[in-house]
Amino acid sequence: MATESMSPQRRRRGPGRNLPAAIGVGAALGALVLATLFTFRFGFVVLLVVVICGAVWELVRAVGNAGAHPPLLPLLAGTVAMDLLAWFRGEGALAVAFLLTALACVVWRLADGPVGYLRDVSTAVFVALYVPLLAGFGVLLAVPDDGARRVVTFIATVVCSDVGGYAAGVVLGRHPMAPTVSPAKSWEGFAGSTVACVVGGTALVTLLLHGAWWQGAVFGLAIAVTATLGDLGESMIKRDLGIKDMGSLLPGHGGLMDRLDSLLPAAAVSWLLLSAFLPAG
Repeated sequence: MATESMSPQRRRRGPGRNLPAAIGVGAALGALVLATLFTFRFGFVVLLVVVICGAVWELVRAVGNAGAHPPLLPLLAGTVAMDLLAWFRGEGALAVAFLLTALACVVWRLADGPVGYLRDVSTAVFVALYVPLLAGFGVLLAVPDDGARRVVTFIATVVCSDVGGYAAGVVLGRHPMAPTVSPAKSWEGFAGSTVACVVGGTALVTLLLHGAWWQGAVFGLAIAVTATLGDLGESMIKRDLGIKDMGSLLPGHGGLMDRLDSLLPAAAVSWLLLSAFLPAG
């Protein structure tokens, strides 16, 4: 074991998952997102709310295996409220709905007594922040008249990060970024992710949103960093919980949270940067 941990050559990994299934599921999800975005944007919001409710349930179930029991019903109600209010009332309403969701969890949990109270409430606030609040920025991206193109730019750049990092990591990966958290993630993979994101972000921002090339490059670089941190963050949570995947709903990917890990933090960064670079008219 010691020899294996010291040898860079031994760190290279094969695909490690059902690649055809992963591609098929990814293509189906992409088609569903595009269909709702370009035919009925509120349909995309409804789809997102359903997915995020499933991800909240998945995460609550996962932390339950480690002894934490955040109240599920107020979290689900808060998820619906946060993401629908983000669509109808904007970022201010999203923030207020998050605070009310946290308060609802604090009050709801009182009924179960003091044992584990702080653990359960702090976990509930973390879940509310990590999943529906960050997802709300994806809703905010869809609000402007060119919202469908903004969402496509965001998601496609994250896909560039995943594909570029995966391809470079499989072919060239020898130096792990965080071996105790995600042994398969390498610095070579991160380099591939960065290159793919900068190229993809530049093309998407200039062609779809008519921004400057440097705005696309900055956007791509930010997404590469954020998506990678999101992936590592979820890996850290799974390590702490002692699980490999958050679920098994999506063949080749794992659970919903295993597919959303890069997207959630990148949604917030995408909204911030695109709002600054290309304010909605």
